Amino acid sequence: MSSEEENGGVGTHVVDAVTALLVMVLGGVVLFGSSKLGHEWTSDGPGAGYFPFYIGLILTISGAGIFFQALFGKKKNTEVFVDREQLGRVFSVLLPAAVYVLAIQLIGIYVASALYITLFMVILGKYSWVKSLAVGLSVNVVFFMMFEVWFKVPLFKGEFDLLSPLGF
Repeated sequence: MSSEEENGGVGTHVVDAVTALLVMVLGGVVLFGSSKLGHEWTSDGPGAGYFPFYIGLILTISGAGIFFQALFGKKKNTEVFVDREQLGRVFSVLLPAAVYVLAIQLIGIYVASALYITLFMVILGKYSWVKSLAVGLSVNVVFFMMFEVWFKVPLFKGEFDLLSPLGF
């Protein structure tokens, strides 16, 4: 049995290989884009894509080396990178953050932030609804006053603009 099966997690070498693949893809995108810009040396010096081309080449070659080392190297690290419990804790923060980013697009940064702070305090922090709502609202009222009223810098209100009745 490998250490992955025993602990119910993903091995570090697998995470290294996936990260290396992502680096290779990034390098390939840079290579493709710099080729469209012109990566040759021209009569008046390097083309617009000259330096990005070589950076993309370095990324691609480095990613390939790490990929093969992670999967086929003699010293590959088979220890568990993250177990299920740790991954659950990461996702308990990551998923609400992703929903928060999407909510900003619909209801704006102030309303989404007030909801995010309030729900985060109640669900993950185990605070009371009253205390959580007070903190969520007060933080965003302060930010609203600071940006919209005092600095006159409007922040994104979202597609539904729930704050339009306030005249902002």
